[in-house]
Amino acid sequence: METFEAILLGIVQGITEFLPVSSSGHLQIAKAVLGVELENNLTFDVLLHTATVLSTLVVLWGEVWKLLKGLFSRHFNAEQAYILKLIISMIPIGIVGLLFKEQLDALLNTSWILVVVGVMLLVTALLLAFAYYAQPREKETISYRDAFIIGLGQAVAALPGLSRSGTTIATGLLLGNRKTVVAQFSFLMVLAPILGETLLSALDGEFSTGIGTAPLVAGFLAAFITGSLACKFMIEIVKRGKLIWFAIYCALAGIVSLVSYFFQ
Repeated sequence: METFEAILLGIVQGITEFLPVSSSGHLQIAKAVLGVELENNLTFDVLLHTATVLSTLVVLWGEVWKLLKGLFSRHFNAEQAYILKLIISMIPIGIVGLLFKEQLDALLNTSWILVVVGVMLLVTALLLAFAYYAQPREKETISYRDAFIIGLGQAVAALPGLSRSGTTIATGLLLGNRKTVVAQFSFLMVLAPILGETLLSALDGEFSTGIGTAPLVAGFLAAFITGSLACKFMIEIVKRGKLIWFAIYCALAGIVSLVSYFFQ
């Protein structure tokens, strides 16, 4: 993989991470368009996700700092309860990461990955459309039960093409939570799993496997810079925008992915 290709992939990741359109799916489509083949797709994808997670941390630092300050209170408070809900939501994806990491990496390296991406993008479109037309109850606070169910949605969204943010936001809306509440929870709940996966990959020395240092650094910086510029804007779009437009886009992207595989 050339450095320029890594930069383009980083830009794709930085833009699509904050929209319910599946950044992982778009990464696979972009790789196919660019003709990029990697020995360790999952490692590179995790690194790009880490860059956008860090940009999320920068943009949402006010909320994160508030949670950290509340964490060290001697009395159980709203911040500690919120952190506990975030931890609960991370349990399913942690289990998936421990048990199915090799299978997910193998899936990314299959010749028919665009079929998986296309089908999952269509599923994302259905989820978003269903959440858009569902009658909201507008709950102000995410419950512990809802946090775990939203976490299950995030775990299922480990499949490439199934949007993590789209799945978690749609799940939260279908459970009756407000869009603004679910959007913030969705972006915060991914911080620890991605950073933890990156740390484990670094300790295992996986970032030096099959990918040069220059493309890794270039891709990381491109995703971080693009993500930092786009994050706040994209979060507002998710909060205020009509999910049906994202559903239409995912449906079209899914069709393009399937057509590009069967007619290449």
